[in-house]
Amino acid sequence: MQTHLAKRVEITIEQVMLNRLTDALEKADVTGWSVLPVQGGSGRSGTWSREGQVSRGTGMVQVVCLVRPEKLDQLLDAAFSVVKRHIGVVCVTDAQVLRAERF
Repeated sequence: MQTHLAKRVEITIEQVMLNRLTDALEKADVTGWSVLPVQGGSGRSGTWSREGQVSRGTGMVQVVCLVRPEKLDQLLDAAFSVVKRHIGVVCVTDAQVLRAERF
């Protein structure tokens, strides 16, 4: 089966910034993403978890996108416009997809 090169971008950001991020991605012509809850983790500020949080608005989410390599810079510019002033991590990895026309 033939595969095609893509870029997988994972953006971990505060839940309250999700709409701002997805709006920026839409303006950058990124047509698809998935949003995953982040249950907890550890970073520069120490360990944290969702346990005991009253609302979902104070947690973290991860937005996962798969794009063609030529769209990567456009996506990263959009993501960084939101992440640069807030808590957030952006990761990029190489990926292989089966149906390139979907990306």
